[in-house]
Amino acid sequence: MKLKLLALAAVVVSTLAAPVSAQVRERTFKIGIGITDDHPQAQAARHFNEVLSAKSGGKMHSKLFANGTLGNDVTMISALRGGTLEMTVPDSSTLVSVVKDFGVLNLPMTFNTEQEADAVLDSAFGQKLLDKLPEKGLIGLGYWENGFRQTTNSRRPINKADDIAGLKVRVIQNPLFIDSFAALGANATPMPFTELYSAMEQKAVDGQENPAATILTSKFYEVQKHMVMSRHIYSTWVLLMSKKTWDTLSADEQKIVREAAREATQFERKAIRALSDKALDELRKVGMQITELPPAEQAKLRDKLQPVVAKFSKEFGEDTTREMMAELNKARGK
Repeated sequence: MKLKLLALAAVVVSTLAAPVSAQVRERTFKIGIGITDDHPQAQAARHFNEVLSAKSGGKMHSKLFANGTLGNDVTMISALRGGTLEMTVPDSSTLVSVVKDFGVLNLPMTFNTEQEADAVLDSAFGQKLLDKLPEKGLIGLGYWENGFRQTTNSRRPINKADDIAGLKVRVIQNPLFIDSFAALGANATPMPFTELYSAMEQKAVDGQENPAATILTSKFYEVQKHMVMSRHIYSTWVLLMSKKTWDTLSADEQKIVREAAREATQFERKAIRALSDKALDELRKVGMQITELPPAEQAKLRDKLQPVVAKFSKEFGEDTTREMMAELNKARGK
């Protein structure tokens, strides 16, 4: 009787497992990123592949293409929408031309800490933004941290808010970033990230703005001497998959991809925060001069950027801005 029961149980387990196995096919997704191969973003993309492979029994994989070899954020998003690339991890600011609501995440001087950003991005509000992507040919799988953006240049130290004026600063190809640095008196120069290092090396621009981890891993210290902890914008990446690719996946495969994305998201946030903690020391060791703005000057920076916040809050949607601020206030216990 025991043998019969064991045999029956084996049949039941086999029957239940068979459909899942049958619905997971051999697949490899290309993931294009503009950042360097040793950056936490790239590490997280490789972690995604490890989890994807493990959860699919070795059938599903992803292959990373770093350093902008498949294009910049804008062109890779276009490739996803067209179905010629499976995955990418662009800055959320580059999604504004697709879904304008994403712009509220970059409103200057909004977040005070990474934990506040987590609370907003992982809330129903953050999911609501991702839910706007499928009709645009994209699937949002999670928010990865880029971090608080700092300002560097090759000309002079920045000790007060007014010191940014007159500098030619490369910014993301986004009106909010252009207007933000224009409000600070800089000559804001939009260009793809993949062209930035050579532009600084050739003195086509004086400086740029990116989180410390990116400044370190991209070796901007080789062509930039001065850095100020401006923390003017918190920046997040969005892990994306082409909807055309997504629609070819079975329900089981979609579940595996989402689970792998969730684990990769947690991995990325931990990895980039660990690097950010030591990046400043590393940058000082290689010769960068790093300054902190006194509280009064930081307040002045905030005041200069308030007209930009007011303008783009309306442009991105006042209702969307209010929803985000409600989540932020909830995170702050207000």
